Amino acid sequence: MPVVPTKPPNNTGQPVAEAVEGRGTAKGNTDDPTRSGRSAGAGVPSGLDRVREVARKDKEARFTALLHHVTLSRLWAAYVAVNPQAAPGVDKVTWEDYGQDLRANLEDLLQRVHSGAYRAKPTRRAYIPKPDGRMRPLGIAALEDKILQRAVVEVLNAIYEEDFCGFSYGFRPGRSPHDALDALSVAITRKKVNWVLDADISDFFSRLDHVWLEKFLEHRIADKRLLRLIQKWLSAGVIENGDWKETREGSPQGGLCVAAPPCGVPLSRSAMVPSWSCSGAASHRFT
Repeated sequence: MPVVPTKPPNNTGQPVAEAVEGRGTAKGNTDDPTRSGRSAGAGVPSGLDRVREVARKDKEARFTALLHHVTLSRLWAAYVAVNPQAAPGVDKVTWEDYGQDLRANLEDLLQRVHSGAYRAKPTRRAYIPKPDGRMRPLGIAALEDKILQRAVVEVLNAIYEEDFCGFSYGFRPGRSPHDALDALSVAITRKKVNWVLDADISDFFSRLDHVWLEKFLEHRIADKRLLRLIQKWLSAGVIENGDWKETREGSPQGGLCVAAPPCGVPLSRSAMVPSWSCSGAASHRFT
């Protein structure tokens, strides 16, 4: 039986909780197109169809004008998609507080983004235990940074979702680890499989090279304003025990934008293998 949402999505025109998603049964086809996700909120008008078309037809195209796709409606939908119960960042602004004067706040954020006056805030460092007993560092972004990151990820996805292979599942809209396991189950039961490799990149997020990440992005992105915006997030630093620390490498685990080129490039581990073939033996791999 497919897993279905327990309640329908809320109206994206009002400040409401994020929508729930359902998951159907495995269909056995890892090349199915990615379903539209909720990076910036389900149902938000795209305005990115032309970008998707060019990205699909021309794998060498570099996009020079993308930031204008960050609009008020996209920011509004991104706000709706943020978890209302999420912990606040260094500015201690909550989802509910920001929503008290939502339109004015988002219009002000939009003006700062397009005028270049926007400044990314440092992330707040928190730790959660790992299965091996070590502590995993997380970066809790300020609410405005979360909103803007979701909107930017939506724009980047218009390009990179056309570049991803069908066997890639990590950090993609409309896909989840459950979907990857479903596809893996189908593959190993219906196809001849000699071995299964389970691998992980050690300390990937904390050791991410900013220079190489920017090089990956520049393969497809030539919009200098958008690149500078991403650089602001990468260099904003972290606040830990009241002290600011510079971030010369790595990206806060839990940050949305880094979870998005091929995060994800949008900005994720999948960005490390954009040259993999999407056919033949490679189609049995799941990332």
